[in-house]
Amino acid sequence: MAMRGSGPSAARDPCRRCIVSGESRPREGLIRFVIDPEGVLTPDLAGKLPGRGLWVAAERAALEKAIAKGLFARAARARLRVPDDLPAKVEAGLLRRLSEALGLANRAGALVCGFGPVSDFLARARPAALIEAADGATDGRRKILARARPHGDVPVITILTGGELDLALGRQNMVHAALRPGPSAERVLAEARRLAGFRPQGAQASDAGPQDGEGPGPAS
Repeated sequence: MAMRGSGPSAARDPCRRCIVSGESRPREGLIRFVIDPEGVLTPDLAGKLPGRGLWVAAERAALEKAIAKGLFARAARARLRVPDDLPAKVEAGLLRRLSEALGLANRAGALVCGFGPVSDFLARARPAALIEAADGATDGRRKILARARPHGDVPVITILTGGELDLALGRQNMVHAALRPGPSAERVLAEARRLAGFRPQGAQASDAGPQDGEGPGPAS
């Protein structure tokens, strides 16, 4: 699945109301939009742009519904222009933010990469989350998840392809990784949850996907 398991509590995160469902949710589960000076609806993924925020659940279906029903203009009580490719822009921005969070975690020493190192880590400690390439082989993923089972409900991130993991971490043939508990892991999990809403749920690894030792570089 795209995101499995629970993560750090969002109890400290202020809530905002989704203009589609009308429900109040923690901000980490929402996307903020603002209207720029030219009247164009703009995603504010960092939540820092000036102007009144219009909040939508971090789900592609919710955003598409808000666009189709004109809910942004209704909530803003103003005329605005919605870019045709807004959902794709939001997904690309969320992918960029998750990649940056992973890169920072890696440089901070908060990421364990590779089948062997991840297996060894799981034998000693509980990770904050596991990361499995969406197009990785099912056999390797099954072994990693089996090693993690004694630790209970560990979040599993499977929304990134091996190529996307390679780019984020500056490695080749990335398939398996584990996050050490801490602030870096919390940021990665928060960004992964939002991106998961814009990518197909139930993503599964392929039996013929990348495996340790395959490809032009060392598999991880």
